[in-house]
Amino acid sequence: MENKSKLILAASLLCLSTIPTVHAETLVSAKDPDSILNIARGFGYAQLETDSQGDPKISGRIDGVRYGIYFYGCNGGANCNDVQFATGWSGENVSLDDINEWNRTQRYGKAYLDGDGDPRLELVVNTAYGVTAKNFGDTLDWWSKVMKKFNQSVLGN
Repeated sequence: MENKSKLILAASLLCLSTIPTVHAETLVSAKDPDSILNIARGFGYAQLETDSQGDPKISGRIDGVRYGIYFYGCNGGANCNDVQFATGWSGENVSLDDINEWNRTQRYGKAYLDGDGDPRLELVVNTAYGVTAKNFGDTLDWWSKVMKKFNQSVLGN
């Protein structure tokens, strides 16, 4: 009986040893604008501000292109649910056909012409339950690539 107990214990320990170890990773969310600001600073200039609604906003620049990170679903300027990356260009001659082609062929970065006919580019990121800092950094890297591609392929810069 003792051997059977030892065998069961050994088998149990072997099974437990094959379970992957879960490492606690730092989560980033719109509830903590400073955590997002710290990641944004890894890509270039970034500064935390407040928008006209009293919600957090990050103004930044990547490779010379200005962008904003707007916080949404906030309660009194805090406890926000998600963010939106946004940028725009003034004085660029872009047709609606160019914008439609971009939206048809690109997975990331919704484009449109604003009320003045200037091109805008946006990307919404849901952070309601937190994402890892690594994931958010990768998303910001995607954003930088989307801005660069839009600048080159649509604006011809």
